[in-house]
Amino acid sequence: MTLSERQLTEYADQIAWRIPFDTTPRHLAGPGDARYVTHSLAAAGWNRTSDPLGPDIVLTSPGLRYSLQFDPQSTTSAWWRLRAKATATEPGWYAEFGELLPAEVLAGLTDALVAPPRKPQPDPWQMLSTAGWPVDDDGRAHSPDGMVAVETRARGSSDTACSWHIDAGKHEGGPRLWHASFASDTPTHLIGGFIAALTSPEPLQRGMFDRVAHYSAVQKPSPLTPEQVIDVYRSRIDSLRRRSRAHRRRQQALTTTPAPATPPRTTPTAHSR
Repeated sequence: MTLSERQLTEYADQIAWRIPFDTTPRHLAGPGDARYVTHSLAAAGWNRTSDPLGPDIVLTSPGLRYSLQFDPQSTTSAWWRLRAKATATEPGWYAEFGELLPAEVLAGLTDALVAPPRKPQPDPWQMLSTAGWPVDDDGRAHSPDGMVAVETRARGSSDTACSWHIDAGKHEGGPRLWHASFASDTPTHLIGGFIAALTSPEPLQRGMFDRVAHYSAVQKPSPLTPEQVIDVYRSRIDSLRRRSRAHRRRQQALTTTPAPATPPRTTPTAHSR
């Protein structure tokens, strides 16, 4: 499936009439538009493998290893499910995300999946600390407003592999707003991409009447016009398309092993007979 100009135009038409509001903090900005994730994956070559007339969307990667399901009618708390199949050299893993998680935060992970960073990234705990999220004595991090808690859990006392769990809302005594759970074999750079997007101080763009996750979210008129919001969106799609293609070319180059050269045949000389 290729992201078409028609799909981008339909998105732009819906944004054009909305007054954009800078919404902070990110973790309370509400779900936003799921197309922020699905459009970027389509631009990176993922295909829809679910029923086109069905209520849910399943996108599958070109190599068929990864799949992302968006199910807005889910009867569980998980609206997004990301799966990776095991390979001969890498384990499989699973991650899920709740309804009110901002799509832009999930995109931090999916962008890192289709276009991994070429340079080593900081440890996710270091990223949290650098962003000003306090880490307590129990090894849990909290957002500055106390609304989000981050923790890891080992599978056993002797197991060094840990799963990551992020919850918004319930630690303040109220209902859980959203959650993110990552199986222990989830690659660290993907968790890092999620954490970077979650802790970024940059506001998210929401319309005047868009749903936010909590009443304490702060909204101010954005200095961006709707046209500028659309331009930023298109630029992001174009950039991700280029970076994902470059990553696939690098992967193909690494997995393509040239056939061993055949030694040239020599003609016997009179001295060698």
